[in-house]
Amino acid sequence: MIIPVHEIEDDDSRVFNLYEKREKIYTRKIEGFYQLLRAFTGWPLLLGYFFIPWLTVNDHQAILFDLPLRQFHIFWLTFWPQDFSLLAWALVIAAFLLFFVTTLFGRVWCGYSCPQTVWTAIFMWMEQVAEGDRHQRINLDQAPWSVSKGFKRFAKHGMWLGFAALTGVTFISYFYGVKPLLIDAYNLQLPLAAVFWIGFFTAATYINAGWMREQVCMYMCPYARFQAAMFDSDTLIVSYDAKRGEARGPRKRSAEPAELGLGDCIDCTMCVQVCPTGIDIRNGLQHECINCAACVDACNGIMDKMGYDSGLISYTTEHQLAGNKWTWKRPKLIGYGLALIVMMALFASTLITRVPLELDVMRSRAQLYQEVAGGRIQNTYTVKVLNKDTVDGEYKLTVLGIDNLEWMPSRTIFVEAGGIAEIPMTVLVDTDSLGSVNTDIEFEVISLTGSARAVSESRFLGPVPAGKRL
Repeated sequence: MIIPVHEIEDDDSRVFNLYEKREKIYTRKIEGFYQLLRAFTGWPLLLGYFFIPWLTVNDHQAILFDLPLRQFHIFWLTFWPQDFSLLAWALVIAAFLLFFVTTLFGRVWCGYSCPQTVWTAIFMWMEQVAEGDRHQRINLDQAPWSVSKGFKRFAKHGMWLGFAALTGVTFISYFYGVKPLLIDAYNLQLPLAAVFWIGFFTAATYINAGWMREQVCMYMCPYARFQAAMFDSDTLIVSYDAKRGEARGPRKRSAEPAELGLGDCIDCTMCVQVCPTGIDIRNGLQHECINCAACVDACNGIMDKMGYDSGLISYTTEHQLAGNKWTWKRPKLIGYGLALIVMMALFASTLITRVPLELDVMRSRAQLYQEVAGGRIQNTYTVKVLNKDTVDGEYKLTVLGIDNLEWMPSRTIFVEAGGIAEIPMTVLVDTDSLGSVNTDIEFEVISLTGSARAVSESRFLGPVPAGKRL
């Protein structure tokens, strides 16, 4: 993507200080098609975040990361630390999905669904409720302290802290459980760790969405820095049509721009006033732009009032601005798409064929083997049966690999849902059945209440068979 470069003349008196104090941004409230679209994408995320902990699936919270029990419930599935490879693949798929969407549509994630964007929008709405529109907030900041100003500040920060606290409590409920959390809080029995993390996420939300806002997007978020590597000339971006808009200048609604030597841009700065990061989109693509299209809605509103065609600022591509056609036939986009399809297919296949049962066998290291009555050799093992299902199960355990094997206990094993059964086992073999000092054997566990089956390999050690040397 070619970013326009503006040359600074030698006589330019502006001084750029990399460490200058942040200039507060006063955003103007705007309505339009894209802001309505942002509401349809942001509100489901917001409501889902707060209400999912109250849903119950299979007698547990819909999404619950139970760290003490090392169980991670996600709706109808329960994952264990042994399943963390699935989490790694899910993150890789999410990354490639982000790359694909960014190459195709630009930073729509930032503008429409990023939690920082959604929470900041809520905080900005609260600020407007408490302190008024843009010009009222500017005047309030410049006004001396008074009872009215103090009340408005108190109302704003009260709403911010309340929403931040609700966010912090909800976040911890994904790990603690929403009902136990509320019960323990009511009885003043919350652990100190839970209190700390609620306070931490409350403060983080209050600071990020209330105070830092665009600073997070501009300086803390790495996505703004490496997004240009995914852009190309056909990536959809918010852009200003300089050919149509220049030269800028105010005029009466009845005036003809061509007669005045002006373009369609009336230089009202509405696009700057509604921008949450405070940039001027007319200066070209900038890494601070989050593609929220607030400037598009603002400019379209002005164009409608002036009787001009909309689209002076619009979602477009560099090729379209140059008069060319958009195309999806781009190597980068196709590569991301094919990688996504393959990874998602493999991930879905792994989930579908995932066995909710795991068997772990550890051979006793106290002694190599033991000779018992009847000329038999005994090895001792510790067998762990992990029931990763959401219902209790009964299992049958068998040992294979050597003729005339015996094992104890040979009873049916009961394991509750999400539980682990640890069974000490002894395996007996006639000496004549051993062909070497080290023989491969296989432990097999089969569910009697379902179709799950798990296998684990181990070794059976014995003496040197007669007539053989080590």
